[in-house]
Amino acid sequence: MSIWQRLVGDRHELSESVEPLSEQRETPGVRIEVQRLNKFFGSHHVLRDLDLRVDPGETFVIFGPSGCGKSVLLKLITGLLAPDSGRILVDGEDLHAEGLRRFRMAMVFQSSALFNSLSVGGNVGLWLKEHRICGPAEIARIVGEKLALVGLAGQEDAMPSQLSGGMKKRVSIARALAVNPHLMLYDEPTAGLDPVLTEQIGHVIVDLKHLKITSLLVTHDLNLGFAVADRLGMIHEGRLIEVGTPASIRATTNPVVQAFIHTQMKVLAR
Repeated sequence: MSIWQRLVGDRHELSESVEPLSEQRETPGVRIEVQRLNKFFGSHHVLRDLDLRVDPGETFVIFGPSGCGKSVLLKLITGLLAPDSGRILVDGEDLHAEGLRRFRMAMVFQSSALFNSLSVGGNVGLWLKEHRICGPAEIARIVGEKLALVGLAGQEDAMPSQLSGGMKKRVSIARALAVNPHLMLYDEPTAGLDPVLTEQIGHVIVDLKHLKITSLLVTHDLNLGFAVADRLGMIHEGRLIEVGTPASIRATTNPVVQAFIHTQMKVLAR
């Protein structure tokens, strides 16, 4: 099974158009509830009774130091990993239970993960073509629409080798949007980018909020987190220790969160 099948489900969950599932909802986004989630790798207890709620259409940012379990949480939500205990509910249904998945998710990978042999348009439209969702003309329309959303209108024929790091990230976001997802997952979307390109990606994520897709983003970059989040949560030693709006996180009295923010600000000041 391909990564796209795992992330967005089987073609049989979809009609010939990618629109109808979204039209059945007040908002295209789904509600995510993580309940007492635990994950071990051997004797290493990575996630410890972790609880989390992400509301439909919300952009929720998970932050914390390297190795705290941020990316593991994303892999559990995608189904690439299975929890050792606990549940992940999507609109009240257990993500890991047997049965038809009535939502679509897409992931923006840390490395962009573009196919160098395909053009920008070929990368963005790949899932639509592979799953025969629609014909070539409609694929071309959707590809153009999604590229315009990320500020890359007219770049269909460009090759990945011709793109800057920031442009590659934007293509990967457009590719995820082509799935018409109810849930978008971002794994360190600004990793390896300089501050200017990081700010550009932040603007793209903010600009996409009008689509009301539920978005879960993991990052160690607090500036990005504060800029894009409706709410943030910090993972420390496998637990979610603080959740709040950007303003409340900045004003926290939790000493662990304060120390992380202070360290981040020192790094940025260098």
